[in-house]
This record gives sequence, structure tokens and C-alpha cells, in this order.
Amino acid sequence: MTGLYIAIIALFVGVISWFLVGRVRFYLLKYQLLDHPNERSSHTKPTTHGAGIGIIFVLLPIWILITFLFPQQSQVGEMSRWLIPALTLLLATISFLDDLRGLSQLTRLLMHAGAVITAAQLIPGPIFISFLYPALDIFLITLCWVWFVNLFNFMDGIDGMAGVETIAITLGIYAIGLVFIPHSSIYGQNLVIAAAMIGFLIWNWSPAKIFLGDVGSIPLGFLIGWHLFNLAASGFWMAALILPLYYITDSSLTLLRRLLSGKSIWEAHKEHFYQFAVKNGRTHSSVVRGVMLTNVLLIILAFFSAYPKLPAFISWLILLTACLIVALLILWMLYGKEKKSTKSVL
Repeated sequence: MTGLYIAIIALFVGVISWFLVGRVRFYLLKYQLLDHPNERSSHTKPTTHGAGIGIIFVLLPIWILITFLFPQQSQVGEMSRWLIPALTLLLATISFLDDLRGLSQLTRLLMHAGAVITAAQLIPGPIFISFLYPALDIFLITLCWVWFVNLFNFMDGIDGMAGVETIAITLGIYAIGLVFIPHSSIYGQNLVIAAAMIGFLIWNWSPAKIFLGDVGSIPLGFLIGWHLFNLAASGFWMAALILPLYYITDSSLTLLRRLLSGKSIWEAHKEHFYQFAVKNGRTHSSVVRGVMLTNVLLIILAFFSAYPKLPAFISWLILLTACLIVALLILWMLYGKEKKSTKSVL
């Protein structure tokens, strides 16, 4: 019965998200709050950004509501029930101000780190280091989580990308949570996030009418990071790595490449692999469909990696397969060319 309630709630969230994003776009157009193309942009016309306002507005109350459907759960305690949405709202507010008038890189980074360090205290168990080194584990979680929050923002660069990636990751967590940890609210909350992003994707699919903006991508990166680290702490660390593997790989390799070439990692740019694919002549929608297909395969692999008592060599084979799939996607982005149809003129 709980599953039915969550499905109904998710349907409601999807519809409301679609409606609110549309209203946000209306007012952004009315007041001419547009994202003008720059050196980082892959779009050529001024476009509204700030859809995250509508998404966060509907998502957080429902996120809290779902925790009450699982009174017996141990993963999300009373403190995290309220603290995680509060931190998400704080990040959304800071990011909204950044969207409006811009904040310094240091201010943004300190706010992200503060929210993450606070939330990391609530993760139920070590992830990287054994219980003998809890402080080091918190440090590594914070480092990776802050990076994940920011890469989630960096990757919101072409039509449909953020929506498709978020839906894929959250549906993967939903499937694993539903089967392997049904007592936890993790699966219900992720289905709701996926539903909200489906409502957004209707507006964001190519040609995009609105983008998330920092007000959406930063808090969503924080929320999804929370669920991925909880998934890892519950024993499903390989699944937590496989689900966002494309985002992690693209952003991390791009960062490393810029560092090695002496470029600033803070400056806006168009050097992500998906942006090279667009430069190579592929359309936004074809690139996103390639990412979508890759994510379907990653979800399947992540799900199988979550099976208990899986032999170690099978687990590592699954991870290797996931890495090869992502590598093939990146090669397709770098070297593939969009086929142009030729029409005879009569």
C-alpha cells in the first residue's frame, strides 16, 4: 500500500513540477531574466534559467512527507528528516542569489562545504575508511560530495542533459531501494525526484525553453549526493559509483585535462565531452539520447551489483563493464560525426 501512495504522490509531483516550471518561465520572461550565451554556453539564443525554483518548491515538502510513510526506517532519522531539506533550501537560496547577481567563488564553495559537512555527520556508517578513522571518512565524503554538487552544476550545459541524468540516477536508486532496502524512504524520495524532473524535462528538452539554473542544479546535486552516499553506507557502494559514472567521468577527466594544461578550473568553458559532441555536429537531442542509452545500461549493471553475496570477481567485472560503456560513449562524443541528410531539390 505504501508503494501505491508513493506512486500517486510521484504523479502529483510530476504534474505540479511541470506547472510550476511553466509559471517560473512566464515570470522570468516577463521581467527579462534571461541567461545570455557566453563562452560556456552551448545554446545560441537568450534562454530563461531558474526552473529549480519550481522544482525545489514542490520537492522539499513532499520529500519530508515521504519520510513519515516509513516510521520504522533507520536510515533517515528525525534529525535528517528536517535537516537535509533545510540545507537544501539554504543552498537553493544562496544559488538563487548567485543566479541573480553573482557571488564570489569562495562564498559559494564555503556554503557548499558547510552544508555538506553538516549533512555528512548523519550518514549511517563509514564509506571510505573503517570506523577507526571517522574524521578521515568525513573529510573524504565532504571532498567527494562538494565535487559532486559542483559537477552537477557544470554538466547542465545542453538541452535535456540535467533532466535525463537526474532521472536515470534517481530511478536507479529507486529500483535498488525498492528491492533491497524496502524499509527505507530512499526509494520513495528518489521516485519523487525523478517525477519532478520529468515535469521539468518537458520544458528543457531540445530546443530548451528554460534551464535549471544554479538554484536547481546545486540543491539537486546535494540531494542526490545524500542518497548516493547513503546507498554506499548501506553496503551498495559499487551501485552508488556506477549510477552517476558518466557525470563523474566527464567532469573529472575534463578537470584533470584543464589542470594539466594550466587552465583555470573555475573559468567557464566548453570543454566537456558532451560539448565536444555538439561541436562535432551532433544535435543536443542526439547527444542526450546517447547519454540516456548509456544510463539504461548503467542502471542494469548497478542493480545486479547490488545483489547480496555476489562473488568479488563478478562485482569487479560489472564495474569494469560500466567503465567500458562510459568510455565508448565518450569516444562516440569525441570522434563521431552527425550524419547530415541530403535532400534533392526538384
